[in-house]
Amino acid sequence: MTRLDISRAAELLADLPGWRCEDVRGGVIKRELVFADFAQAFGFMTQLALAAEKRNHHPEWFNVYNRVDITLTTHDVDGISMRDIEMARLAERIHQALSAS
Repeated sequence: MTRLDISRAAELLADLPGWRCEDVRGGVIKRELVFADFAQAFGFMTQLALAAEKRNHHPEWFNVYNRVDITLTTHDVDGISMRDIEMARLAERIHQALSAS
């Protein structure tokens, strides 16, 4: 596993609306997701938590009512790795599926 520089991470996130890179703590990627209500937000967190556990790659997140703020970083490389990009893509797929229902 290798650390991605911020510009490369930004390129990989270009097709994911709302995701942004920040050059803090070696590099993180962030997104605020909004859902219809608390139950949908919690359902999203549950689905992503199960996938994260299987991948042994856990997001930092904060939830208030229908909003979930996610921060992804890979502590093993002190920055952003492909694991974060893949988790962001998965989070986006789950968000889109729930928002469509």
